[in-house]
Amino acid sequence: MAAPDTVIATTTVYSGPRGTAVKILNRVERTDSYLDKLLDSELKSPDIADIDKGLLAEIVHGVMRWQGRLDWVLNGFTHGNFSKSEINIKNALRVGLYQILFLTHVPQYAAVNEAVMFVKRIRGDKSGNLVNAVLRNIIRSINDIHYPKREDDSLQYLAVYYSHPQWMVKRWIERFGSEETERILIANNEIPGLTLRINKLKISPGEFLAILDKSQIGYQGSTFIDYFVKVRSLSGIAQMNIFQSGFFSIQDESAALPVILLAPTENDRVIDMCAAPGGKTTFIAELMNNKGQILAVDKYESKLKMIETSCGRLGIKNVERLIADSSVLETEPADKILVDAPCSGLGVLRKKPDIRWKREPEDITRLNRAQRSILENGARLLKPGGVLVYSTCTTEPEENVSIIRAFLADHPEFTIDDASQFVNHAVVTKEGWIETFPHLHHIDGSFAVRLVKAKA
Repeated sequence: MAAPDTVIATTTVYSGPRGTAVKILNRVERTDSYLDKLLDSELKSPDIADIDKGLLAEIVHGVMRWQGRLDWVLNGFTHGNFSKSEINIKNALRVGLYQILFLTHVPQYAAVNEAVMFVKRIRGDKSGNLVNAVLRNIIRSINDIHYPKREDDSLQYLAVYYSHPQWMVKRWIERFGSEETERILIANNEIPGLTLRINKLKISPGEFLAILDKSQIGYQGSTFIDYFVKVRSLSGIAQMNIFQSGFFSIQDESAALPVILLAPTENDRVIDMCAAPGGKTTFIAELMNNKGQILAVDKYESKLKMIETSCGRLGIKNVERLIADSSVLETEPADKILVDAPCSGLGVLRKKPDIRWKREPEDITRLNRAQRSILENGARLLKPGGVLVYSTCTTEPEENVSIIRAFLADHPEFTIDDASQFVNHAVVTKEGWIETFPHLHHIDGSFAVRLVKAKA
């Protein structure tokens, strides 16, 4: 009989958008869970009022985005003891301070009071009074907060002020220099809008834009793809009729470019070797006008279920799903293969700010084995004269250029097909592959190369 009381108590303790934010941040810090999945689960819960969902999303993404700067300030105002704090207190302080420093529409006293009440509920008056003292002291001294000085230590300044791990900033300084690295960090901290891919299987671009106009949803066209449109936000998007009707998908242009580079046609057999969550798979199907064959491969049944759901919503009928490890996949050869390889994800830090705190330098090289093995198997399964596109959502050369150069050295039967024949030349390097950066192209960071296999 104790279990229901425990659930009630937990729900009461972590109530409201701020308490729920602490619960999510605790799980991100303690486990391998990713922020977006945890947030999505909470947003579907009846315990969160619709009016609070926007604030919850803003707080958890904001705290993750600015955690480095928040922790620097809190460490200074707790005499270096912040990192030793119990996790609930630590995240309650982060949530409170984020609102104080970044959310001008939230009164400072409200941010403090909510944090104090939460900590008192979970850890008692003594801890609550400490949180109250720290946050009120910061408010009194807000114009005198000191960050590392750029002239003393440029690396530490950039890492703390722009809230990125030092190892990440260091590698970018070595590659791009200090000034361009600062522009990258600034871009990574921008709050991205949404990009919508119009589903031409169900609606014409003109008809879709007319619906947006009628619904008074502001938008602008994509820089790189004609039938993609950008909107600032769409609250409750999953419940919108135009979404449920399958008129569009949410997809960054950077994720669509590899599919355009693949250039699938109605008669092709296509393998998407790392298909989940399915954005590229469904775009391939749309470009093929629901004809031909697409084999969507993933290791996990639950992820393939997501693709099945998306296909149903979008009216896609030419996708077959297969649970398999793509590095050892055995199947009939294909005309075209997409290897959207598992990667460090350092190109999508705007949308997934928690990745910056979950990654370590060794992850980049650790992923190389999987990237290369999937690419090798894709090359084996490709028909002579076929096309293979290798892509990632990272900007790191070890996962991109280095992989391709090593592959080409071992496979003289493959050549690079210049991407500028297929996509906007602004995202194509002189070597002929796609490389995008948030600070240069205002889309996610990515890489894609089109490889053609010699005819037999």
